[in-house]
Amino acid sequence: MLNGFLVLLGVITVVFLIFQVMPGDPVAMMMGQRSDIASKEAIEREYGLDQPLPVQFMHYLNDLSPLSFHENTEKNVEKYNYTELIPMGSSIFVAKKPYLRRSFQDNRLVTEVIGQGLGRTCWLAFAAMFFATFIGIIMGVFAALNQNTWIDYTLVTGSVFGISIPSFVTGVLIAFLFAVHWHDWTGLNLYGYIYQVDPFTGGYYEWKNLILPALTLGIRPLAIITQLTRSSMLDVMKQDYIRTARAKGLSWSTVVFKHALRNALNPVVTAVSGWLASLMAGAFFVEVIFGWGGLGSVTVGAVFTLNFPLVMGATIFVAVLFIIVNIIVDVLYAVLDPRIRLE
Repeated sequence: MLNGFLVLLGVITVVFLIFQVMPGDPVAMMMGQRSDIASKEAIEREYGLDQPLPVQFMHYLNDLSPLSFHENTEKNVEKYNYTELIPMGSSIFVAKKPYLRRSFQDNRLVTEVIGQGLGRTCWLAFAAMFFATFIGIIMGVFAALNQNTWIDYTLVTGSVFGISIPSFVTGVLIAFLFAVHWHDWTGLNLYGYIYQVDPFTGGYYEWKNLILPALTLGIRPLAIITQLTRSSMLDVMKQDYIRTARAKGLSWSTVVFKHALRNALNPVVTAVSGWLASLMAGAFFVEVIFGWGGLGSVTVGAVFTLNFPLVMGATIFVAVLFIIVNIIVDVLYAVLDPRIRLE
C-alpha cells in the first residue's frame, strides 16, 4: 500500500510539473473572445493560478486528499461537500471525496466528465482483454504442445509481429481493410459506439462496432500472453510432479489442463493485470481512430486544449487502477499457486 501511495504521488508530481512547462496559456483558452485584464485575473483567482507553483501544488494535493484542511465557508461546503471532523479556528479538518476540480472548458466536475466516458472505455478494454487472454492462452498452450513444429514457429513469429506494431498503426490498417476496403463483405463500421440513437426509432445496440477496436487493442497483449503461456508451459512440463502425474496413469488432458496449465498461469496473470490497466490508457488513440467517444477521446481533446484538471484527473484514475490491479494480483497468486501464501 505504501509503495502504491508513493507511485501515485510521483505520478501526480510529474504530470503537474509537465503542465507547468508546456507552451500555451490555459486562462487565455478559457476566456475565448474576452481579453480584459479583470476577467483574466478573476479566472486566475478562481483556479488558484495566481499563486506560486509550490502553493498551487499543495492546494491540489489538499483537494485530492480524502482528509484535508479547509476554511469553513458556505462556498467550501458546496464545493467539497465535506464532513466536519475537527474544528480548528477559522479552518476545519474534514473528510470528503477526492476533489478533482472542474474542467477548464465547460466548468463541469472532472469526476462527472470521467464517469461519462469511463463506461465506454471499460467496455472496450475488457472486451480486448477477454479476447487477448482467451485466444492467447489457447495459442500458447497449442504452441507449447507442438514445440519445434511449423505450428510453433508460425505462432511465435506471429506474436513477434503483434508485439512490434503499435496499436495506432494496427488500428489504421484494420480500419482501412475491414471497415473501408472490405466493408461490403464484413459489414463493419468505421466509427461508432455499441449503443446508437436513431431520431425516429430510438436507441439500439450495434454490437459489431465493438469488434474492430477490441481486435486492434487486443493484438499486442494477445501476442505477449501467447509467448508467456508457451514459455511457462514448456518450463512446467519439465517439472518432476508432471512426470509423476503421468506415471500415476492420469490422462494427458488432465495433466496438461489441471496440473501444468494452472501452475503456468502466474506470469500470465501478471501480464493480464498489467495490460488491463494499460489498455485503459492505450485505448486513447484507438478510440480516436474508431470514434469510440470514451475516456480516451475526452483526454486527448483535453491535452490539446490544455485542460489541466481533466488530464490530471484521467492520469490519476489510470494510476489508481494500476495500483488496485496489482494488489488484486498479489491475492490471485496465492489462489492459483498453492506454493505461495499470503502473510
